[in-house]
Amino acid sequence: MTGFTEVADRVYVLRHPVLDVNATLVLGGTHALLVDTLSTDAQAGELAGSVRRLTGYPLILVNTHHHYDHCFGNAGLAGAGTPIWAHETAAARLREHGARYQRAAYEEWVARDPGFAAALAEVRLAPPDHPVRHVSTVDIGGRVVELRHEGRGHTDGDLVVRVPDADVLVAGDLVEESGPPDFTEAFPLEWPDTLAALLTRLTPETVVVPGHGAPVDRAFVQAQHADLSALDWLIRDGYADRADEAKLAARAPFGLAASLPAVRRGYAALTGDA
Repeated sequence: MTGFTEVADRVYVLRHPVLDVNATLVLGGTHALLVDTLSTDAQAGELAGSVRRLTGYPLILVNTHHHYDHCFGNAGLAGAGTPIWAHETAAARLREHGARYQRAAYEEWVARDPGFAAALAEVRLAPPDHPVRHVSTVDIGGRVVELRHEGRGHTDGDLVVRVPDADVLVAGDLVEESGPPDFTEAFPLEWPDTLAALLTRLTPETVVVPGHGAPVDRAFVQAQHADLSALDWLIRDGYADRADEAKLAARAPFGLAASLPAVRRGYAALTGDA
């Protein structure tokens, strides 16, 4: 595993080679806040080692959402009494349906990488125990970190993490750099509004940490917002015209494979089935 890279004052990002997913570490005066915990016990153990090379402070964990690559490492990083923050919907999904998500992750990988699939199946899930509804703040020792739910987008429980004194925002999978957005459980007709709200908190100098890939800036988020808005209107117009889902997705900004789930979920929302 590669180590952490400092992207702003005492804010570090580790870009894991499996799925190109990011973990972000924010150091305060008494505690360290770790955003997202990777996928497996082995990955979590490696991540813990990288954290401890930077700090011995007690950890506070945050999950940006409930997908396995962002939260299945919780148990491997949380000690007794370690708080785990997430949006209340993400916390409820992991608490009430964690086994179903774990099974789905296993089935996603078993044909491509049986070893990784087995490691996902062996994880002991640790659901978040500090739910956020709209906004919460965490003091990590003279440094306040904001946890915000700006709306539904990639999931119904997306949480962003803002470090105001460093002008850093950890966006989770609301923003993607190394690939197209994932619409599997997304809300494509709401995602543009959520990113619009996010954009109001960004300056031209803000460091934005996406869920996957290299850190980006406000201009990148603005461009992704434009693509998501174009997809939104394409879905609405296509639904009104009763356009074929696959043909419509082929015209979408993110291409057929990535956009087809968005079109299907958008059509379902407009029909009232989602």
